[in-house]
Amino acid sequence: MEKKVGEKTIRLIQGDLTELDVDAIVNAANTHLVLGGGVAGAVRMKGGPTIQEECDRIGGTTVGQAVVTTGGNLKARYVIHAVGPRYGEGQEDFKLEQATWNSLLRATEKGLGTIAFPAVSTGIFGFPKDRCARIMLDTAQRFLESEKTTVKEVIFCLWSAEDLRIFEVALGE
Repeated sequence: MEKKVGEKTIRLIQGDLTELDVDAIVNAANTHLVLGGGVAGAVRMKGGPTIQEECDRIGGTTVGQAVVTTGGNLKARYVIHAVGPRYGEGQEDFKLEQATWNSLLRATEKGLGTIAFPAVSTGIFGFPKDRCARIMLDTAQRFLESEKTTVKEVIFCLWSAEDLRIFEVALGE
C-alpha cells in the first residue's frame, strides 16, 4: 500500500528491514546506542561490528533524537539510529514524533532519497502499535509536505502481517 505526498511516496511493506536496498534504514535504538535485541540486534548481526563501533564513538543520544552511522555490511548505505520513547515515561507521542522527524532530517542532511522505518518503540519499549502507526505516518507526511528534502520515498517495513495491517488502517485514515 502506498500514498502519494506530492511527488513523494509513503509506502508500506512487510519484510525484513535489514534486507532492504535503500539509502538508509532506521534502527529503533536505545539512548546508549547499544545494539541489543529486536531491530537493533538484527542490524548488529547482519551489519557487522562496524556499526556498533561507530555507535560507541558517538557515545549515545537522547530520546527523540537520531544519529547516523554507515550501514556496515547491510545493503543500506546508512543506519539512522532513532531513540523512541518507552511507553509510560511521559510525553511519548511527542518523543516518537521527534524521533521520526529527526530521522527524516538526518536523511535529508545526508542527501538521501530513500529511508525505511520499523515500528519504532513497539517492541521492548511497549508503545501501542496503532498509536505508533498514526504518529509515525502523520509525521512522515507532514515532513514531506513542509520540508525541503531530498527524501523521495519513505518506507515503513513491518515485520508481521498484523503490524502491516495496523499501519494500512492508519494510512487509510
